Amino acid sequence: MSDPTSSSVLDKANSVRPGEELDIAKVDAWLKGILPELQGTPGVTQYSGGASNWTYCLTYDDRELILRRAPAGTKAKGAHDMGREFRLQQALKPAYRYVPEMIGFCDDEAVLGTDFYVMEKLTGIIPRKNLPRGLQLSPEDTRKMCHRVLDCMIELHKVDHEAAGLSHLGKGAGYTQRQIDGWSHRYQKAKTWNVPSGKYVMKWLNDNIPKDEKICITHNDFRFDNVVLAEDDVTNVLGVLDWELATLGDPLMDLGNTLAYWVEEGDDFMAQMTRRQPTHLKGMLTRKEVVQYYCEKMGIDAQDFTFYEVYGLFRLAGIVQQIYYRYHHKQTRNPAYKQFWLFVHYLLWRCKKAIKASK
Repeated sequence: MSDPTSSSVLDKANSVRPGEELDIAKVDAWLKGILPELQGTPGVTQYSGGASNWTYCLTYDDRELILRRAPAGTKAKGAHDMGREFRLQQALKPAYRYVPEMIGFCDDEAVLGTDFYVMEKLTGIIPRKNLPRGLQLSPEDTRKMCHRVLDCMIELHKVDHEAAGLSHLGKGAGYTQRQIDGWSHRYQKAKTWNVPSGKYVMKWLNDNIPKDEKICITHNDFRFDNVVLAEDDVTNVLGVLDWELATLGDPLMDLGNTLAYWVEEGDDFMAQMTRRQPTHLKGMLTRKEVVQYYCEKMGIDAQDFTFYEVYGLFRLAGIVQQIYYRYHHKQTRNPAYKQFWLFVHYLLWRCKKAIKASK
């Protein structure tokens, strides 16, 4: 493994995007009411990526902190519930070591006009589409890193949510049916003329819901670009980020969501075009190996994983189509979304391919 002696490999925030500035004087005054020992006036930078909540780095003379808030124009009690995200992590922290420490939650709209919370900053490497320049890993170290990241998901799925005081997090039993119904409805609602109906896949999912349903804490966005790795040893995971979608759900569905983003070295051109994490590297586990490793560690029979694979791909098709719907109806003009309808075709083709292979 190369020794990343330069801090250039660390994940960094950038300049604040126009129109997304913070009233830092008000934030600073509120924050010093909680942490009076903070020194100086913070510099503010913003993390790119992520179409959801806005994330900032506050750099004081002696400490760096992270601030998360909902985008402008949204209400915290809706899809961007900062209070829920804060309380979930605060309750989970004692039972799951990879959650960042929560500092404070603010629902006083006089400060920022919206709810927000502040947490500790985990300084390290976030493995995005490609590893940072200057960081070279051997296939052996890449495999070790992959195992360690998967171990973090397994550890989460083994947390006793009742003992952690998180039984209120979701409805629990019946989760699988609710997800199939919910994503089928969302896909149909967001459908445009240039994508498939999806009826075949939706019917297959509904007809093949497994009888066995386990319930645990699920992250629902568990990817390499949501973990922080240590600078001096990238096989050491410091933390797991972005708990916005966490709930009580089925662990194998959580794994299916993860694998929908898992692009292997040998995958086709369309998959490679959409890769967002370095799962293509030599030494990374294949999707099949991930399932085997996970089931072995969880003590689950390596059953037919097709339902969970198809669910993850269909859910991703629904997410992509919802984004494309906004572009199609001129609710956003981001040119990056122009060809998303093609990816919806591709994901539904992958669903059908997996279904046919299982027969």
